Order: sequence, then structure tokens, then C-alpha cells
Amino acid sequence: MNRPHYILLPASPGFIVLSLIGAFLLNLQPLGGWIGVPDFVALVLVFWSIHQPRRVGIGVAFLMGLLMDVHDAALLGEDALAYTLLSYFAITLHRRVLWFPTVSQIWYILPLLLMTQLVQMTVQLLVSGKLPGWTFFLESFVSAALWPLATWLLLAPQRRAIDRDDTRPL
Repeated sequence: MNRPHYILLPASPGFIVLSLIGAFLLNLQPLGGWIGVPDFVALVLVFWSIHQPRRVGIGVAFLMGLLMDVHDAALLGEDALAYTLLSYFAITLHRRVLWFPTVSQIWYILPLLLMTQLVQMTVQLLVSGKLPGWTFFLESFVSAALWPLATWLLLAPQRRAIDRDDTRPL
């Protein structure tokens, strides 16, 4: 337990919006035929719902879900419902998750991402009657494995310097 404890600066609303746009643009990449491509929007949404639940909540998740529905040409509301539930449960767990080290947080993030995919699969099953294979859930495991990297990248602008000098105000 010798890891440093950072006092973080407040998250910039511009950076939050930029990270959500970046995640959306990563999801726009034509990688749909590949197995295990993570859902970057879900990963960034769960991150901000845990770290900034008052700024990124259920409304933002619903809007991002509608954008993904339009992009995927899916049933309108499928991703919106899944992301809304993801954000709700992430906000519910956010205080508990932050007590654990980043690597241990994966065990809280993975069920949230699996639940999101289960909602998407249920809606697709009700509409089309087709059941996807087991590789459908591989996306959640890859997204959960990317959690430490996403945490490190998205918290980087908020970290203060460990060794403070006189020329920096913070």
C-alpha cells in the first residue's frame, strides 16, 4: 500500500465532453466485423459516471445511446436503454468502487459492462429472434481489461505534480 494518493484537480467540463466525443469517434471506426472490439462509449460513460456522477449521469448516457443507435442503425433506444442502466448502476456503486485500487475495480466494472451487453442482446433477441454466440460477450471482457489504461488516461489532466515547486501555483 505504498502507492501515492493524489489530490485531484476538478474535472474540466470541456475535457469530459472531449473524452465522450473521442470515445464516440473510436466507436465509429469500421471494426464491426472483428471479435472483441471494446465499446469505448460504454467504457468512458462508466468512468465518468463513477468519477463525476453529478456531471455525467443518466441523461448524458441516454443521449450517447441515441447517437450509437443512429450510428449502428439499431432499434432506436436499444443502446440508449443499455447505457442508461449502465450509468444508473455505476452511479449507485461509485463510492464503493473508488475505495479499491484500479486493478481491483475491474471486478466491479465487468458486471456492469456484461449487464449492458445482456440488455442489448435481450432487445435484439426480442426483435429478431436470433441469439448471438458466446463471442458476443468478449467485448465486455476486453473493455474491462482496458479499465486501468482508461483510468490512467482520463485522470491524467486532473493530477497535480508530486514534487511541487515554487513556479507552479498548484
